[in-house]
Amino acid sequence: MSTKLFVGSLPWAVNDDALKAAFEAHGKVVSAKVVTDRQTGRSRGFGFVEMESESEASSAIQALNGAELKGRNIIVSEAKPKAKE
Repeated sequence: MSTKLFVGSLPWAVNDDALKAAFEAHGKVVSAKVVTDRQTGRSRGFGFVEMESESEASSAIQALNGAELKGRNIIVSEAKPKAKE
């Protein structure tokens, strides 16, 4: 079963492809999505990466949490489920 990761403190220059590329060294990336503002289309500075397995997700967290990506240190953690309203 795939594991979803939250990625924060992303530089504005990072797009979906760059995000996916950063995580591919640590396993199979199912999806990578930078969250954008609906009005402007600009990055909101965070995104989500879905890794194929829990072990690959753990490896990516260990390797990339606090690592530099295009000039900024990113935050990587397991994504929390959306809060139900």
